[in-house]
Amino acid sequence: MKKLKIAIIGTGEIANVCHLPGYRSIPEECEVVALCDTQPEVLAQASRRWEISRTTTYFRDLVDDPEIDAVSVTTPNRFHLDPTVAFLRAGKHVLCEKPLAMNAAEARQMVQAARESGKILQVALQMRFGSSGRFMRQFIDSGGMGEIYYARAHALRRRGVPHWGVFTNKELQGGGPLIDIGVHILDLTLYLMGYPKPVVASAGCWDLLAKNPKLTNFWGPYDPTKFTVEDFAVGFIRFENGACVTLESSFMANMEGDPFQTQLFGTRAGAIVKNSGDDPVRIFTEVEGQFFNMTPPHLPKVESAHTAEVQAFIRAIHNGDPSPVPGEHGWILNAIFDAMYASAESGREVAVQLD
Repeated sequence: MKKLKIAIIGTGEIANVCHLPGYRSIPEECEVVALCDTQPEVLAQASRRWEISRTTTYFRDLVDDPEIDAVSVTTPNRFHLDPTVAFLRAGKHVLCEKPLAMNAAEARQMVQAARESGKILQVALQMRFGSSGRFMRQFIDSGGMGEIYYARAHALRRRGVPHWGVFTNKELQGGGPLIDIGVHILDLTLYLMGYPKPVVASAGCWDLLAKNPKLTNFWGPYDPTKFTVEDFAVGFIRFENGACVTLESSFMANMEGDPFQTQLFGTRAGAIVKNSGDDPVRIFTEVEGQFFNMTPPHLPKVESAHTAEVQAFIRAIHNGDPSPVPGEHGWILNAIFDAMYASAESGREVAVQLD
């Protein structure tokens, strides 16, 4: 087996916490040989921490390097497009952080570059690779849920505004909790539903709490005067097959707890699927006139979903398999978010544009 050579584009927290440990977990299969970041001090810290000497502040220095087989793009959202397209066109595989792009138009360009190059474009959406996601995919494939016709997806924080990075900057991020954490629970939901084609969306977005300097943020201090994204979003999405999904996502909301889960409604059973915690999967069904609430005790063992997604990327390259999280799915998510933001601004239902 050829050891794949990897470059990391963007050496901030997501690279250090998720991507680099993922690649290091399978040293016989891959090796990170180069780091890139536009901030020299951030780049130097990552270089020292991971003992990777080859560094650059300009990603195009690495695009045509024949030694590099694949890259992780872990920059702020605004800077996903250019390196992803450039590396794909240069014949490299790309694992791009979520959301795939700032909008559907950018995502479409990235997907087209992957199709033309024949290389893997994988979106970093790790919830599919967690214990509960894997179990539910198997349960659904076995027919346990029947037809899933409705879902309620929640990615909600009572007080969880990120105080690092660019998560509160619309110009660099593209949006707030909807595209930062809502993207995770919506992807898991649609993955479990078979990724039906979205048709229309209706939504509301607010920024009524996070701009208030008097409110506490459990995640640490941030500058509310520079908060330019929504702090709460809610939407209703209708799909071509007749299924519907409601999505709620927040950085700040006056509510109990921090629910992060999807609730699926099927013709044979229903389910609540969480990313973690006690009883991350609960199934509700009826047998011979009796109601049953079931909690499977033995889910697939996954140490880290982030590590698992990186391993899946590398093994898809080695095996010549399709992308574990296709760029097309990232494109669909971006198109839904475009429609939701447009609906929130206009006050009307908006078509999801995928053509």
